[in-house]
Amino acid sequence: MLCAVGPITPSPCQQRLAVPHPGIPETSLPPCPANSCRLLGADKSRAHKAKLCPWAARSGNVSPGSERGSIKRAAATSSISEGHSAISMWKLLVTFLLAAEAHGCGETVYSPVRTGRVVNGEDAIPYSWPWQVSLQYQVGDSFYHNCGGSLIHPNWVMTAGHCIHSDYRYWVILGDYNLAKVEGPEQQILINSEDIFVHPSWNPNCLDCGNDIALIKLSRPAVLNDKVLPNDHPCYISGWGRLYTGGPTPDVLQQALLPVVDYAHCSQPDWWGSTVKQNMVCAGGDIKAACHGDSGGPLNCPAADGRWYVHGVTSFVSIMGCNILKKPTVFTRASAFIPWIEQIISSNSH
Repeated sequence: MLCAVGPITPSPCQQRLAVPHPGIPETSLPPCPANSCRLLGADKSRAHKAKLCPWAARSGNVSPGSERGSIKRAAATSSISEGHSAISMWKLLVTFLLAAEAHGCGETVYSPVRTGRVVNGEDAIPYSWPWQVSLQYQVGDSFYHNCGGSLIHPNWVMTAGHCIHSDYRYWVILGDYNLAKVEGPEQQILINSEDIFVHPSWNPNCLDCGNDIALIKLSRPAVLNDKVLPNDHPCYISGWGRLYTGGPTPDVLQQALLPVVDYAHCSQPDWWGSTVKQNMVCAGGDIKAACHGDSGGPLNCPAADGRWYVHGVTSFVSIMGCNILKKPTVFTRASAFIPWIEQIISSNSH
């Protein structure tokens, strides 16, 4: 679990996963490059395909690091393990939150309501997830919500690797609740392409291989307050993703209670099988789930000390739909990447 800064699908292609891509309204995507772009309607021309689906506009497999422009693929400093110690992780998070001063790591001023889009969720209490970020990409003079993210340090946001594309310019919005309104607390921070760090082992052609994580260094520190804060169990997903498969996206931040499904169950053949790895977390699996537009956002889990932790980064759902029985939402397990997160932040804190 990764403490939030708060108050203040597989290849080969027998199975198919769903992944959102910026500017594309469709809600399902297989991991096979050619099929994915055909389903997304991007086969009208090679130029059109190259714009929307750069991974499919070329022949052959994509190796990690290719077609990323100036986005850095940061070197890992240690192998990924499932059970990195909570003590090491807590040291990192305590360091993060020294900057939060009066506001505690993973604490919220506006308590979340513990009831059951996200799919089949509910409107979140305004500003009850103060580490929630909207990652937005630029088209013309406008920016559009693409993915979620978590503020894990006043200068750093954690999101999913598949949310990052070298063709786009991004900004993050912190302190937002209703994306359709300017409410006052919002902080809009542009992102320099050289300050985006995708995990070196992330492969966009192999979603089930894992490592679906990225770090973004903000061009200026977030101003921490009761609406913008860094950050087993009932856990909550939060985001501005589609309300149901193929449905609309909400303006208001959504939340849903998702029970965590242990690895032994989630990896059973009639669940996700070998698609799920031990550096992933499964949660949900019935009527509540993440959906497209929630990617990169947090799986928020409470600890015994009352603080909230970012336990996972929203990664993928089934192509059959966002809320399919025995196909829970799959998250990147944040704790498996603590050494890499520590290394990236410490090496780029100047």
